[in-house]
Formats: sequence, C-alpha cells, structure tokens
Amino acid sequence: MQFLALVYVDNEMLEALPAGEPDAMMRTCLQHADALKADGKLVGFQQLEDASTAKSVRIRNGRTRVVDGPFAETKEILGGFNLIEAADMDEALRIAAEFPWARTGCIEVRAVRDVDAVRRRVGA
Repeated sequence: MQFLALVYVDNEMLEALPAGEPDAMMRTCLQHADALKADGKLVGFQQLEDASTAKSVRIRNGRTRVVDGPFAETKEILGGFNLIEAADMDEALRIAAEFPWARTGCIEVRAVRDVDAVRRRVGA
C-alpha cells in the first residue's frame, strides 16, 4: 500500500537552529531516504521550492484567477513529499516519524487512493 508523506516546515524554527544544523538534518534525511529506497519502502521524493515562488489557480463562475503564494496563510508550509510503500498506516507513521523535519514542522501521512479502482467505479 502506498502513502504520501507531506513534509511541512516552519521556516522560523529552521532559522532558529544553530548554524549548520539544517544542513546536518538534510544529510540525515538524504541518508535515510537512500536506506528506505534500498529497502523498497521509498518510491520517490522531492523538495519544493520556497512558497514565495508558488502560484495558486482557482476557477470560479467561469473566471480563472491566479494569485501569488500558497492557498492559505499558515505558519508551516509544504516543503516536499515522500511517496512510501508500507504495509499499513502504522508502518507509514513509523517511517514518517523518522524524518528529521518532524522536529521543525509536521509530516502529514495520507493513504494514496487506488485510481484504477476509481476509474472502474466511474466507468472511465
């Protein structure tokens, strides 16, 4: 079963860390990713550029609106994601708890929906 671990970071907490600590956390994170990938538990991962570079698109009443930044004002911003393979939610949560970014933000874990099942259900 696949799970998406969304990595939210609090930039204020990151900036408050001692010099060199964010890079040390990143090294740990990349080593952890390599180990998970070797174990077949990590399908893929990516970091996102800063939220200040984001755009949000909404269409309402036939009108398209594009605005700068993320959808909502929040202290924690989406910084990246990990697509992991786990037997169940408990294992996915255990894996997510090992990410160093849980110390300076939040790791949201969500099961990935079986799109083929949805396709069959809706007849697409």
